[in-house]
Amino acid sequence: MNPTVLICLIVGVVVLLIIFLAAALKIVPEYKRLVVFRLGRCIGQRGPGLILLIPFIDRPVWVDLREQVREIPTQASITQDNAPVSVDFLWYYKVFDPVESVLQVQNFELAAQGIATTTLRSVIGGIMLDGVLSEREKINTALRSRLDEVTERWGVKVTNVEIREIVPPRDVQESMNRQLTAERTRRAVVTESNGNRDAAINVAQGDKQSNILKAEGEKQAAILRAEGEKQAQLLRAEGYQKALEAIFEAAKQLDQNTMTLQYFDTLKSMAANPSTKYIFPMEFTSLLSDFVKKNETRNK
Repeated sequence: MNPTVLICLIVGVVVLLIIFLAAALKIVPEYKRLVVFRLGRCIGQRGPGLILLIPFIDRPVWVDLREQVREIPTQASITQDNAPVSVDFLWYYKVFDPVESVLQVQNFELAAQGIATTTLRSVIGGIMLDGVLSEREKINTALRSRLDEVTERWGVKVTNVEIREIVPPRDVQESMNRQLTAERTRRAVVTESNGNRDAAINVAQGDKQSNILKAEGEKQAAILRAEGEKQAQLLRAEGYQKALEAIFEAAKQLDQNTMTLQYFDTLKSMAANPSTKYIFPMEFTSLLSDFVKKNETRNK
């Protein structure tokens, strides 16, 4: 056999072997699965790891099990009060049954996108414009639940729906801007009035506390003055008491003659007065007789 022909045959066999191995051996990552069709019949999913297929007989379909996110382009919708709005949102999904996602729908992403747009219009059409602008979470929940009802039979789970932007008509935007300006002005006036009220309350509270403290100070001062006056009166009374006690003790040491001489001395002082009237007490004669008797007794 011609060596050139032999080399060509060997090269051909090697190439066919490489093609055969490339078609027969598949390495499936952890986050993917292979749905295998053998002669047109599904024989289930394969993976992860090294998978051996029969070339030209088995046909693999790759399915990604990771959570995916898709953008729904801006959709024009009509609210319940006939106001046109433009809405775009994101929806997140994850394949939990690779076989069903291949067998039940040809392209579940495109089908889900179509259902998402029609569901969005249906949900928006049942809500007033103010509700559409203020109740995004409610719309997200409604969209997710309705999409999940449809995609569940495809082996796909809708995990979340997030509205990114809601654009109302221009006249509605201008009205909202005016309303927002009026609301901010109202809040500013309310805040200013609350501030003035709080300031007045604080000033009144300060005056009240000041008057209370002043009254308490005056009360304490009056109490202290009264206590001082009481102590002074007690000290004066004690002084008078001691003086009277001293006088009483001194008086005990005096005899009747000393008292009589003191009485005479007082009468002498009264007589020195230039007045023409003389006053003699009724006890004068008795004092004089006692004084004379005592002197006679002493002389004897």
